[in-house]
Parts: sequence; C-alpha cells; structure tokens
Amino acid sequence: MGTNHPLPWLNLMVAEPFYLFHFLTFFSYFIVRSSATQALSSQFSDRLLHREIQAILAFLVLTVVKGFLMAVALIMDYHLALCYMVGFLVIFVLTQQPAYHELGNASQLTPLQLETLLTEGNTSRFWLVEFRALCSSRCIRTSRFMSDLSITYSNKNFSFGTVDLGHFPNAAEKFGISLGVSMGQLPTYILFDNAVEVSRFPEVDYEAKASTPTIRKNLLCRHFELDRRLIDYVSGR
Repeated sequence: MGTNHPLPWLNLMVAEPFYLFHFLTFFSYFIVRSSATQALSSQFSDRLLHREIQAILAFLVLTVVKGFLMAVALIMDYHLALCYMVGFLVIFVLTQQPAYHELGNASQLTPLQLETLLTEGNTSRFWLVEFRALCSSRCIRTSRFMSDLSITYSNKNFSFGTVDLGHFPNAAEKFGISLGVSMGQLPTYILFDNAVEVSRFPEVDYEAKASTPTIRKNLLCRHFELDRRLIDYVSGR
C-alpha cells in the first residue's frame, strides 16, 4: 500500500523512530551552525566554511552521514563531536532498524499456508522459503533479499515465500530450525521440490555453529542455482 502514496519515504520517516531520530540528529547540525555563526569572527567563519566544503566533498565520496557530522563537529569542537557520538549511541540502543516491507513477488505465509501450498499439486514445483524472525537484527539486514530475488527469478515453476517464526515459533522444530541466536540459523532458506526439501542455507552443522557465512543475494543465487533454474524454465527443460 505504501507504494501508492506519492511520498512513501515520508510515511516511513514519520512512522519509524530509527529513521526519524537519525533525520533529526543530522539536521540539528544546521541549527547549531546557524546559532554559532553570530558568535564567530568572520575569519573563523570563512575557515569553517572551507572545512565544511571539504567535509561535504568527503560525504559525497563516502556517502556516510554520520562521518560528515563527526568530521565537521570535530573541527568545531570535540565536545560537540562527543554529543553527537552519544546521540547516535542512544538512537542505536533505543531504536531498531525496521525490516524491509515490500514483498515483491514473494508471499508472506503462515506455516499452515505453506504446508497447503507444498502439498497441492497445482502450485509451483519449486518453493524457496525464507524462515525468519524480525526480532533478529540479522533477519532485518537480509529482509529485502527475498523481495529482490523473487522479482528476478519467480515464474510459474518457481515461487518464493517467507514465514515469520517470531509469530509461529512452534513451526521451527517442524522445519529443523533452531531459534537460538548462538546457532546462527536465522534466517534459514529452504528450497522445496514438490514438497520435498532439496537444499537449505545455512546448512545445519552443529560442529561449526559460529562459521555461518555472511548472507548475500549472490551467495543465495549460487547456493540454490537460481540462474540455472531460470534458464531451464525459459528453455522449457
């Protein structure tokens, strides 16, 4: 529904404290700057303007908002820099980055809906399902992957879905997923072929619990051979 709004990012900014506080903290610098200008000598103001231009150029290269603030704040006064450090720390502790809300061509499923889809003969042969819990920061960081992959790779033969184990924790045992943070199994991606699991990521390895690689879209593409499966579908194989 958010995509129909002329300014969906504005709704997100107002609704999510994570973005709102970062927005307010960033633009508070300009208020501090304008207030301080009256108390600064013209020579210092010119030197500060020169430094600000340097910081803006660095910002354009690095595209790091916090780095811009910290660089300029350190030039003006290390006390101000310390205040911004504390401010960002408070935002980090009190707020959480929201998950990506757009589903693309992926379906948001309950465990019962998933079981029904897998057992029905008239649905896609392949289902790639992400099992996640949005209380996990790792799941939040990867929350847009299924949407992006589904837009590229979904077809009549291959479908995508997500199941939130935060809402249905009892389903974790059924699919062999540990909800423990130390196990590194959230999110888990399982590929079903005609209702039978044929591959999963990360693979269950109780001897190497801490060695789960960083989840990336290209890693998921390779692991589940999405490009090959799409070519097979297009070529009619």
